Amino acid sequence: MRTIRHIHTATDAHWVGNGFPVSTMFSYFENPQAVSPFLLLDYAGPVQFGPAQRARGVDSHPHKGFETVTLVYHGEVAHRDSTGQGGVIGPGDVQWMTAGSGILHEEFHSDAFAKSGGTLEMVQLWVNLPAEHKATPANYQSLEAATMPFHQFDALESSYRVVAGTFNGVTGPARIMSDLLVMDLNLVAGESIELPFPKHWNLMMTTLTGTVLVNQSEIVRDASLVSFANHGDSIHLEANNDSRLLVTAGAPLNEPVVGYGPFVMNTEEEIAQAIKDFA
Repeated sequence: MRTIRHIHTATDAHWVGNGFPVSTMFSYFENPQAVSPFLLLDYAGPVQFGPAQRARGVDSHPHKGFETVTLVYHGEVAHRDSTGQGGVIGPGDVQWMTAGSGILHEEFHSDAFAKSGGTLEMVQLWVNLPAEHKATPANYQSLEAATMPFHQFDALESSYRVVAGTFNGVTGPARIMSDLLVMDLNLVAGESIELPFPKHWNLMMTTLTGTVLVNQSEIVRDASLVSFANHGDSIHLEANNDSRLLVTAGAPLNEPVVGYGPFVMNTEEEIAQAIKDFA
């Protein structure tokens, strides 16, 4: 069984634009190889917004060298980018944006959500691109909830859905460029499961809501992240109450990571070029 490496509980949120108060659950700043092939996970834990005359959000800004993945659990988010693509995603939907060689995009609450107000809960995940794909053309995937049905674990009420990668014979709809898994879990109170993962993969699990006993040793509550050491081939979860979790796991890229704001490349020279390109 994998050893727990670290437990991080969300601290005070910081604002991204005026529409997304987020807590950073993990980032590449301290040890990029420990979270590779991912870079960052921001969680906008359930936040109540009142009605507004103008949609709140983030104005146009660049990205290069990686992918942003937005998973919406409550509320609605509207996206537009410089490729001419975009749309509105609501509960259960995911947008997978490949910045690649460079993109400008903006994200706001949808007009309907801004008008009515309500609860917003979402995750934004940054996925690194292998060096050979850093210059891939920018692209956008809109993944509707219907393309990612939940599947029950054998003999249990608890269930899972795969957004990207493959788990238990189920492959998610996202087109990906490295070996990784992004998966939602809904665990029913009192049920236990053991989840297998390749030994060499990095593995992080975020408890969005609920209380879970991990490896029969550590209780993990709302808005907390557990990272696991890279040995052993499984983890054990027991739900103390109904819980929702996000699993992010993948094979490390084992490549240099150099980041500057919205750009993540492999060398300082590439970062300098990215800054110049968007100046």
